[in-house]
Amino acid sequence: MSDIRVPSDTEMLVEAALDDDAVVKYALVKEGFSSLRRSKVGMLGALLVLIFFVVGIVGALLLLVPSWHHLYLQQDLTATLKPPFSKGHVFGTDTFGRDMMWRVIAGTGISLYVGVTMAVSSVLIGFVLGSIAGYFRGPADLSVSGLMDLAWGFPVILAAVILAGVFSPGLKVVIIAVVVVNWASFARIVRTQAASLRQREFVEAARALGVPDWLIILKHFAPNMLGTALVMSSYYIASGVVVEASFAFIGLGAQPPTPSLGQMIATGAPFLQTDPWMAIVPGVVIALIVLGLNIFGDSLRDAFDPRLRQS
Repeated sequence: MSDIRVPSDTEMLVEAALDDDAVVKYALVKEGFSSLRRSKVGMLGALLVLIFFVVGIVGALLLLVPSWHHLYLQQDLTATLKPPFSKGHVFGTDTFGRDMMWRVIAGTGISLYVGVTMAVSSVLIGFVLGSIAGYFRGPADLSVSGLMDLAWGFPVILAAVILAGVFSPGLKVVIIAVVVVNWASFARIVRTQAASLRQREFVEAARALGVPDWLIILKHFAPNMLGTALVMSSYYIASGVVVEASFAFIGLGAQPPTPSLGQMIATGAPFLQTDPWMAIVPGVVIALIVLGLNIFGDSLRDAFDPRLRQS
């Protein structure tokens, strides 16, 4: 019979520290979501975000399914500039007689795509580089901090213009330009938290057990930064919606005939005095999206920060 190895007292203490950390993380996440559910303002923001995502998914399907393209591309020159709530046109029509409701839905799909892609990319890059800087310190910290300073001071519009010169104007330009700049803000937060977490008992316990550095970062740093990542993601998505609309307004974003909320505002701007709904409808949609995301982000921040919950 083979010998049965009995863990030493040190190994038992180490494993107990890791178990305690997992329990604490689970309790904080559970309490955070419970606090969010009790917030009426947070639920309002969550409702607006849910509507945005549902409409955005429908809009993305409109853009991806060729047989549905006629809904937002079909022109009817006998029904141009119809006001909202006209027969068959809830949001009215534009200068080519295209239905504004379907164009707004498709444009919301583009906003969702740009916002989510930008947020996920910025959070992932920021987490990886920020964790490396905060955990390893030394030369790694200096290198990443230099990149953060460079990205932090680089104007988004300049990055977009440079990329538009290399590629052609479009959604790729918008996403890359924003990610190149925005990852640094999350990386700064992660760097600070990683530098603090590396000195905690559960990290020391993981090292004592011989856990690789990359696994410590993935298994112990990521869960502790979940709340911060969710909050920053909501702000990043809102920023992506605004930036995409702004770039589309000046011609650097989605190109016609692909509908974009910013592009629709630019098209409707000359008609503000006679047919204002062409610019007002997409403008109100952008405002509601950003309002919902900001309210939801603030509520997430309050819910996942124990200090704010106690105040």
